[in-house]
Parts: sequence; C-alpha cells; structure tokens
Amino acid sequence: MKIENNILKHYLKNVYFITGTAYAGKSTTVKMLANRYNMLFCGENYHSAVSDIVATPDVQPDICYLKNLTNWKDFVNRPPEEYKRWIFSVGREAAEFEIAELISISRDKKVIVDTNIPIDVLKEISDYYHIAVMLSPQSMSVERFFDRSDPEKRFILDIIESCDNPEAVMENYKRGLALINSKQHYDEYANSGFFTVIREDNGKDTKEEVCDAIAKHFGLY
Repeated sequence: MKIENNILKHYLKNVYFITGTAYAGKSTTVKMLANRYNMLFCGENYHSAVSDIVATPDVQPDICYLKNLTNWKDFVNRPPEEYKRWIFSVGREAAEFEIAELISISRDKKVIVDTNIPIDVLKEISDYYHIAVMLSPQSMSVERFFDRSDPEKRFILDIIESCDNPEAVMENYKRGLALINSKQHYDEYANSGFFTVIREDNGKDTKEEVCDAIAKHFGLY
C-alpha cells in the first residue's frame, strides 16, 4: 500500500519538524516551542513505544537490532562504518512509525517534533514553513555529544565506561559519531533549501534567540 504525498501533507498540516545534526539544540528548542505555544511535544525517539513492539526483523531489521541485543558492550564496540549505516537505516525505518504517530495525534492540535526522518522524506510529506534545520560544527556534535543529562546519552556513557578499555571504546564510538556528523552529512542539511539555524561554538546562550527565529519561520507568533 502506498499513500500519496499530497494526502500525507494534508494530514500532517499541524506538524512542525526540527531536524539536523547532534548538539545543535534541537531537543531544547522543541521543548521551548512546545511550552511557549501549547503544542504537543514529540522528543527524540518518541515513536519507540510503538516501534519497539510492532517492528519485525523481516521489515525493520535495524530497529529490531536493539530488541535482540543481549550485551550493550557489543553496541558501543561496533565498527564506526557499521554504526553510521545503522543510524541512518533506523531513521528511515522509523520514519513510517513517526508519520503514522503524527497523523494520529495532530488532527486537532499543533505538534512540534524532534525528528530523524530523512530530509528527502521530509521534502515529500511537508513544506518549507513546517521544517527547520539546526546544525552544529562537527567538533561540537562529536566532542560534546555526552555533555547532556538525557537518560539515553548517560546510559551509553555508562556502558562505555564499564568496558575493559573505556578510552579505546570511546575513541571508536566517537569515530562513528564523526562519520554520522561528517561534512557530507552536514552539507546535505545545509543545502537542503530549508530554513536553517547554525549553532556557533562561542559559548553564548542563544536559546531564546533561536526559539524566536524558528517560531517566526513557523508562523507561530
């Protein structure tokens, strides 16, 4: 079964997407916009409550990788190239779960979502004024990846630190992050044609400024 893009756009007309690279401020901005404009908040991996139950290995093999994982040390020790492949594959597999969930919750209320839906899919299901891209330099997206208190990042950090050679494991994991947040990947976002905010590595607190800019772009004022 295939649902045409014009139908999906209609049913997603109340959804606003924020995507981009790691450590660009996506999660913070989504929370701020949700609170400021009384929007439904969909944070990172919001779809997993359903996808973890429904996904099957024959259709969504990379989502199911975590379901069948018996030792998280295997997760953090994977080759960087495999980690990159897995991350992007999960984003594409999860996109259908995200779209279905967003259609189901957005009929009567605006929704703001921190999404990993691939940029080419976003172009098909939404429009310029419902999508914002947030970017950070690779040095920030890699070196500051764990400088956050969210449970998922802390869990991975704890696993790395429990390994026999945590320094080597961390270096391996960071090489994977560098591939995921490579210049090629950065440029795909930067050249997507969507409204873009770039986080500067200057130590300034620009949360309110960024929130204002994206709210204006989304027409939420």
